[in-house]
Order: sequence, then structure tokens, then C-alpha cells
Amino acid sequence: MVILTEIPSSSSSTSYAFQYDVFLSFRGLDTRLGFTNNLYEALVDANLTTFLDDEEIDTGEPLKPELESAIKSSRASIVVLSSNYASSTWCLDELVLILDQKRSFNRIVIPIFYHVEPTDVRKQQSSFGEAIAKHKQRMDQETDAEKRNQWGQKMELWKMALKEVADLKGIDTKGRKETELIEEVVIDIHRRLGVPLTSTLPLLIGMDYYIDLISSWLTDGSCHTTDILTVVGMSGIGKTSLAKYVFQLHSNKFHKSSFIEGINARCNEHSNGLLKLQKQLHRDISKNNSLQVNDVSVYTSKIENVLAHKRAFIVLDDIDSLNQLDALHGKKGLQLGSKIIITTKDASLTERCALFKSQVQPKHTTVSLYGLCEAESLELFCIHAFKSQKPIEVYQEVSEKLVKYCDGHPLALEVLGRNLHNRDVAYWEECIKGLKKEPHSRIKKALQMSFDLLSFKNDKDLFKHIACFFVGIDRDVTETILNACDINTGSGITNLNEKCLLSIGGNNELMMHQLVQEMGRDLVRQESPDKPWERSRLWCHEDSFKVLKQKKTKGVDWIKLKRQTVAWITEDSCSEFL
Repeated sequence: MVILTEIPSSSSSTSYAFQYDVFLSFRGLDTRLGFTNNLYEALVDANLTTFLDDEEIDTGEPLKPELESAIKSSRASIVVLSSNYASSTWCLDELVLILDQKRSFNRIVIPIFYHVEPTDVRKQQSSFGEAIAKHKQRMDQETDAEKRNQWGQKMELWKMALKEVADLKGIDTKGRKETELIEEVVIDIHRRLGVPLTSTLPLLIGMDYYIDLISSWLTDGSCHTTDILTVVGMSGIGKTSLAKYVFQLHSNKFHKSSFIEGINARCNEHSNGLLKLQKQLHRDISKNNSLQVNDVSVYTSKIENVLAHKRAFIVLDDIDSLNQLDALHGKKGLQLGSKIIITTKDASLTERCALFKSQVQPKHTTVSLYGLCEAESLELFCIHAFKSQKPIEVYQEVSEKLVKYCDGHPLALEVLGRNLHNRDVAYWEECIKGLKKEPHSRIKKALQMSFDLLSFKNDKDLFKHIACFFVGIDRDVTETILNACDINTGSGITNLNEKCLLSIGGNNELMMHQLVQEMGRDLVRQESPDKPWERSRLWCHEDSFKVLKQKKTKGVDWIKLKRQTVAWITEDSCSEFL
């Protein structure tokens, strides 16, 4: 289920033929300093590569080669039909070429009737009729028969183009606010283009099911309810990559959108990290950069007010506390049709947040991510290790060993694959030996984040106990043993399960991802790397018997023996096990 190599998106797989997302055709005399300039800035803000020509030329001049090239290399054109549009032969030549591209290559064309009637454009009436009449007058004054004939041919093309563009589904500006109009244009062009030309989508291996599931949830047309979807999973399992993918794929379908990445880390890095995140979110959904507030609660209120009136799509990535969640969307509810995706390592988070306790009661969905299957794991590993989908023949066996070690964990597959790229087989074998003694630091650091978020010492001790001794053991048996040792297992196991550190199998056995278990055991190992008798727990059989034989159990609380028994060690009990 994952990630990380970037390739051009399918919607722009032929983007080598394009230079622009949008070509703007307009009469500068009418709209350059107002509507068209504002529209251009909005398109650029929406990450759409837009061509706007800054020069005016006298009527009658031929279309510049660079303009012809720009039209032909644009995926879409927006034609701003204003009162003086037809007075420019340059604009009319642009329109003829734009419509030719539409007919020949199915390019998108969106006409905007800027304070003009579509009927006047279609029938060349009013200012459009006057402009055509002046062009005809010029033609009639031409003394050169060949040039007069060329004028006549052009005029026929202009008339047909005006009729054709007026028959297209366009946008009428009459009686509408300019800001709302521009927003509608940007949303429409975004929707019809799909992913912008400049964007790429990550290659997600093993994620097709989740992409389809979330895409369906985002585009189900349910505008009568506010939806929140939580993506839950252990660190490194692909939550952020999945959220990025669907955000890039669907953000253009909403009035406002924002992706806030790495929330927990950014809050921990800076004392005012949460405030900075609020400012980013507010800026994205309101386009208001003038607001200067330095109080989290005040900013929460500002965000709530915007979200209550805008149909928004927001991704809150890596949320790990209720404080973060409440501050970034509040509890007043959202505009109907809005969507929020939350990624987290804590399955209980959204059920406990203020929004769910409010009267709004939005519909909520949870998606849990699990590891890759063996074939997907091998493919992801090979992409990073060999830059291909299959291993080199001499690396087949050692690749399978490393894939088995990673146990379907995407981050581990990526990290180890990249580290081993261009290394010989002997180096790979040494790497495997090293991993048996000590986990890779980057993988361990990522997995340990969930452990560090545990609020109680009891839960941290319980995690270490299970990692060292009780994986695969019946839950009831485990609880009986640990409760007798004054360890709270009731709420503790629930907390570990919600933090994606533990799961319960179909036969009531305790289950833990292999890398998570290894991380837990390494935490104990680091208590005393070179002196196992000074560690709180011993699970390695050789270490256990060595410590028992030497009677160095003073610092050891728990020990595992070869016959699969687990003992709670007291200062005088070691002789009972020899």
C-alpha cells in the first residue's frame, strides 16, 4: 500500500505537447486592467499555467507566431467576449484558431459574455455588428483585388466563429458579483482539466482499492451532509501519500481547498506551531492575507466562520491530539457538501473531538490502512533498490529475505531499498545480519512516534511486556498474568489498539506488526545495550539462561525461557528456573 516514486499523472501523460493549461483571449481595451487581470491571478493562484499576452497591436496586424503557438499548446482557452472584442482583428483571428483547435483536438473552450448578450454575438448585432461593419468598410476600401479577397475570406471565418462561440455553453456576467464569477470560472476549468499541467501524482503501489473508495466518497454528489473521513494506520503505512493523491485528484471540485501536512511534527517543533497552521489554513480557504491574529482561540473562530459558508475540501494530516483537531476546524459545523480527511495514528481521535459532540453530527467514515501483500512489497522494494519492478536474478533470494523482514511496511521497503541501491549481494547479506541485531534508525524513529504519544506509563510498560513476551498469546491469558502483576490491561490494551501498536486476531490472540514488535524490544535493549542483566526484560533465550546462571537478575523484572514460559523475576527466584 504505498508510495513514493513520482511520475506524471495519467491526465497529463501527453503533457509534453502542452505548455499551458489555459490561454486567455480578451480585448485589452475593455478588460485588461480589471476583470481579465483578476481572472488571470485567480487561475495562477489555482496552480493553472496560464498564457496572457501583455501587448496590444493595431487592428489589421497579423496574429503573432508566439500567440499561434500558445493557443496550439494550451489545453483550454477562455474567451472574454466584451463589447469591443470584435473590433480587434487580432482577437477574431485568435477566436478562429481557438475554435479550430476545439474541432480538431477536442480542446476545452469557455466563453465569458462580459456585459454583452450572447444573441448579439451570435447574430453580430449591437457593438459586434458595428465592428463587423467597420471591417467590411475597410475591405471595400482595399484597392488590391487579392487582398480584398483575403479580407472577404477572413470575414466569413470571423462571422462563423462568433456564431459558433455564442452557441457554446458559456458564463454570463450580467447581474453577478465579479469575485463569485471568477471563482466559478476557476472551479469549472479546474474540473474540466482535471489535474493541472504542472502537477504530478505519486505512484501508489497497492492503493487502488483505497483510492477508489475515497474518490467515491468525495464525489458521491451528497451535498446534503457534511462528511469527515479518518484514515487510520501505523506510522509509515502510507496515510499521507494516499491523502495527497486524492487531494490532488479532487481538490479542483471544491470552492476552497487546503492540505495541511505533518501537523503533529510542526506543532512539536515550534511553540507557536499550531497558530502557524491555523494561519495557513485560513489563508488557503479565505484568500485573506491581511488578518493578523496571534491567539489560537480567536483564529479557531475565524476558521469556523469561513468553513460555515464555503464548500471546502480540507486534509488535516497527522493529527495526534484533540487540541490540534479542535483548533483546526472547531465545532460549529461546516458548509453542506464540504469534505474533511483526517490522517492519524489514533483511531479514537475523531470520536472524541468537539465536532462530534456538537449538534451538527456529521456523517463519519473510517478507513484503516494495512500493510502490502508479498507481491506488492516486492514490487515497491524493487522500484527503490533496482529502479525496476522485479529483482535482478542474483538478488532474488536476498530481496525476498528483506521483503519478508519488512512485513509489508511501505516506509521500511522504501528506506531499505534506497539504502541498498547499487550495493553488491555481500553488502545486502551484512545488512540483513545487522537488522537482526538492531532496527534501522529511520524506521524505528517513525514507528516510535506512536509509542511516544502514549499518555500513561502503564500503557508504555504494557506495550513493552507484550512486545517482548505476549505476541501470539491469547488475550485473556495475557490479561490474567499481567493483572496479577498489578498492570492495568483493560484500558491499556484498548489504548494500544487505538494507537495502531496492537491488534486482536480472530482467535483472540494479541497481534503486533513485526517491525513494531522489534521497535518495542529495542526500547528495552537500549536500557543497557551491552549488559542484558541490567535490562528490565529478557526475551532472548541465550541471554535469559546466561543471566540466570550468573544470578545477575537484580535489575530484571521479566524473563522468557526456552520452553516458552514467562516468569516475573524477584530477587530470590532465579534458582527456581535452573
